[in-house]
Amino acid sequence: MGIYKVQISLRVRQGLRSDLEAFAAREKRKLGNLGEVILEWGFEQLKGAGSIDRLLRCKVRPPEKQHSKKG
Repeated sequence: MGIYKVQISLRVRQGLRSDLEAFAAREKRKLGNLGEVILEWGFEQLKGAGSIDRLLRCKVRPPEKQHSKKG
């Protein structure tokens, strides 16, 4: 038997949607699949933190940009 999935609807800024679509395309994924991965991961983080306030206090450093060296 398969896993039953249900549809949800979210409202986000147009810029965020565009950024998510571009990221999904780079990953060769559909927007819905990317959203599912992010939502499941984020909810696990929220459960671990215990509250939205505690989660938002956690700082995650963005990856450092790698500098290309020519020469």
